[in-house]
Amino acid sequence: MTLPGAQAVTGKQGKFDAIRVAAADGTTPERLATDLTAALPDGIKAETGEQDTQSQKDDINEGIGFLKTALLVFAGVSLFVASFLIFNTFSITVAQRTREFAMLRTLGANRRQLIASVIGEALLIGLAASGVGLLAGIGFASVLEGLFKSLEIDLPKTGTVVEARTVIVSLVVGTGLTLLSALGPALRATRVPPVQGLREGAVLATPKEGRIRAAIGAVLAGAGIGVMAIGLFGIFGGATALGLGAVAVFLGVALLSPKLVPPLAALIGRPLERVRGVPARIAHENSVRNPGRTASTAAALMIGLALVSFVAIFAAGLKGSIDDAIEESISADLFLANTDGFSDIPSGSADEVAGVEGVAAASLLRYTQYGVVDGTDDSPGSMTLINPETAAGALTLDWKDGSQDLLTEMGPEDAVLDEKHADEEGLEVGDAFPVITASGEKLTYTVTGTFEDKTDFIGDYAASDANAEAYGEGLTATNVLIDLDDDADADKVRGEIEGVVEAGFPTVVVQNQQELKDSIGAELDQLLGGIYGLLFLAVIVSLFGIVNTLALSIYERTRELGLLRAVGTSRRQVRQIVRYEAVITALIGAVLGSVLGVVFAILISRPLADEGFTLTIPWVTLVVLLILAAVAGVLAAIAPARRASRIDTLEALSYE
Repeated sequence: MTLPGAQAVTGKQGKFDAIRVAAADGTTPERLATDLTAALPDGIKAETGEQDTQSQKDDINEGIGFLKTALLVFAGVSLFVASFLIFNTFSITVAQRTREFAMLRTLGANRRQLIASVIGEALLIGLAASGVGLLAGIGFASVLEGLFKSLEIDLPKTGTVVEARTVIVSLVVGTGLTLLSALGPALRATRVPPVQGLREGAVLATPKEGRIRAAIGAVLAGAGIGVMAIGLFGIFGGATALGLGAVAVFLGVALLSPKLVPPLAALIGRPLERVRGVPARIAHENSVRNPGRTASTAAALMIGLALVSFVAIFAAGLKGSIDDAIEESISADLFLANTDGFSDIPSGSADEVAGVEGVAAASLLRYTQYGVVDGTDDSPGSMTLINPETAAGALTLDWKDGSQDLLTEMGPEDAVLDEKHADEEGLEVGDAFPVITASGEKLTYTVTGTFEDKTDFIGDYAASDANAEAYGEGLTATNVLIDLDDDADADKVRGEIEGVVEAGFPTVVVQNQQELKDSIGAELDQLLGGIYGLLFLAVIVSLFGIVNTLALSIYERTRELGLLRAVGTSRRQVRQIVRYEAVITALIGAVLGSVLGVVFAILISRPLADEGFTLTIPWVTLVVLLILAAVAGVLAAIAPARRASRIDTLEALSYE
């Protein structure tokens, strides 16, 4: 495309985004930049190629900073889920070696030595697993890049970079997490007296310990909700308080969940018994035989599904709130926007569209993010400039003090403010306030009314476009709102508008109200796709926990399985027992996770209610998640069930 053509398409006739300048022989880039800056008007700067490169790097790092934070958060979630898997694994394996530990104690080994042996084992496993995980993570980086590319999220094209700190942090965090997760089971197993440990079927946890653990869990969960509320209402901590509170809630519910396993297992298992008979009954009984083990296995899945449920609920509420706000505040028949959904459009498109027969008015909205600065405290604001002659028919603001007539009667020095921003700045109707534009010009406006902007379509201020030139390059055209004549053929007029747009403004798209909603919804779905993909990793980790627990429990119940086979249980029925036990465990985690997801969504929605957010619970989605959890349980049980069904009956009966 030629330069004049590009300027015409973008509405920047006679303007340039940047100019490349080559230094003459003998002139350094620094000297040239200094001389050019002195000769250029205010607001335009010259910089060397090195400075420009650094500026671009800084912009890129700032732009993808949220991505780095998001990935670290999801990595933390996966590690948190993995800690339950590790804890459960060591709990089972250490419990199975209780007699071995007791025998060593009778031979002279002390508690410290036994604990050291378990910790040493955890150290070796942690180092090995962390090393494998590091290598897998390097490979997964390319997969993740492909995932973002499929979601149309472009990342800088660079090779895979593995820094020394990445290797160190991965090994330290992975190994440290393994050591911490193994410490509790080691301490618990070595507290059993040798005489008691030598008995078959020694129990590590007492009913009293279970009650204490449940009480601690209830207190921790309640405290976590309180900390989350503190962060939500901005009292202290913000996002940090939210994260810590959520972790406390998860830990609290995990500690409390052994008390919840029997009723939940009955709720799930009894209907299954009526349909599938004896295998389902045995699976139900197995799930409540050791409620602590079932609870810790389900807790890992609970965390993943709680976050998935929360995101689904929050997204449904956000979409519904945006749709309602668009219907309530925008009365235009058609819209012009950039094809990418967020960039600016040529301002000349409004005049071209206004000339189409059947168009009553085409109202151009121009927005500045940094051009408005409050003169009292230099706090940045945002402003939308409107055409008073056309805006009243396209916008239907939720007035708190004033009416639609204020838009029609708006003068060059009048402004209407978002109610929340007016309260923050202490401004009322009749007050005057100064602003400083991007070009450095100072203007004074008078507040004529206040409104509630649920869509954030207007921003903090709305004023007449009579002073548009004063805002200079800080002003961008964002949308054109189009009103049609009452007797116009909407489809015919739209076709003519699209013809005008295609001919002169290829970066602009024409939308009706429903298409505007759909485009916003599509952008949210694109973001949600990435979030769900990352949360899916945490769910996968939790499913490995179910596989691991089933495999270890089958090893522990070898004699029991042999007895079942001896009294006539078929291989198919043994597989069913294991499969149904996995389904019950998965559904316990899914139910707890869904409930927590709803609780989190309710907490988050409370402070957002003033912003127009309406809580919407997608019950169909939650039911689908429960069904998927059951299916995941079946898949997780495939390998353990096959192994259980292939146990030799005679060998199993003689197993100790």
